[in-house]
Amino acid sequence: MPGTCEAPGRTPGLVTLNVGGKLYSTTLDTLTRFPDSMLGAMFRGPQPALTDSCGNYFIDRDGKAFRHILNFLRFGRLDLPEGYAELSLLRAEADFYQIRPLLEELRRVEAERWRQRRNAVLHADVDVRKRLVHFNVRRGPQNYELSSSCLHIFTANVFCTDKHFLALLRRRLGQSGSGVEEGHSGKGVGQFPRNSVRDSIVGNGDFRGQKGRLGGSETGGELGIWPGDSTDEDESDEEAWDYSPVDTKTCHHLCLEWAPRPAELPVAEYAKQKLQPLAVGGREVRTGHEFLEEVLKVALAQGFRVDSVFPDPADILNARSLRFVRH
Repeated sequence: MPGTCEAPGRTPGLVTLNVGGKLYSTTLDTLTRFPDSMLGAMFRGPQPALTDSCGNYFIDRDGKAFRHILNFLRFGRLDLPEGYAELSLLRAEADFYQIRPLLEELRRVEAERWRQRRNAVLHADVDVRKRLVHFNVRRGPQNYELSSSCLHIFTANVFCTDKHFLALLRRRLGQSGSGVEEGHSGKGVGQFPRNSVRDSIVGNGDFRGQKGRLGGSETGGELGIWPGDSTDEDESDEEAWDYSPVDTKTCHHLCLEWAPRPAELPVAEYAKQKLQPLAVGGREVRTGHEFLEEVLKVALAQGFRVDSVFPDPADILNARSLRFVRH
């Protein structure tokens, strides 16, 4: 793609387009591949009158999405990067240009994605361990009393083949009762604690322990979500807008750790443990059963059904592990 103004003389059959500020060079044959499209009609007759300061034909549409439009005109097929997350935008652009074969291909891609998303497996379990904390309580001048408190530390693991479900669950767990909303920095109740997340499994099965993002914005938590590496020469400024981090490297595993603060444990001593509470919708999650209850609510709302309950299949309210399926 040219980056500067062209010389006054144009090569016959070659066209440079300025689409939303991005320049593309192609041929008239490519642009008129589908005669009944808007581009076909535009370049079959008299040349368009609207040009930029360099004499390039100007189209006031999304410049980044036009890359995929032009490649479809060139090759006759739709080649989208894995995890492409702007199908709705691309469909709107294809509709504007009235490229019917592209619209049909986009409908096929969307139907296949929906089919893959519908068939899903979800597994959630919670473990708890105890930590005895010893601390001094000041009763008066030079008068300290040794005391202790028992912390219940919960570790929850959630695995789902539908990455969109995990994104929804993250948003639900990212809400706090202290006014700290998802995507904002801070350590409010319900935020994911800084050292709380263990190695997460991504789509290729690797174990990693890098910092992640919640909903695409930095938070105090680490959710095991990593942006993908770009190989396309133009992806450095384009594909970063096309995907959220969750979409780029398919993350199917979420691990959380939290601990409610016992009433007898001073706030300062609790902070030394580098643990935080967890809250959903302003209500603190104080037991593993309450956490699984939240997972159950979201799962049922998303069309999952309970497949197995552990340890007692007849007592779902006191389960430590739940498995769901969706067909």
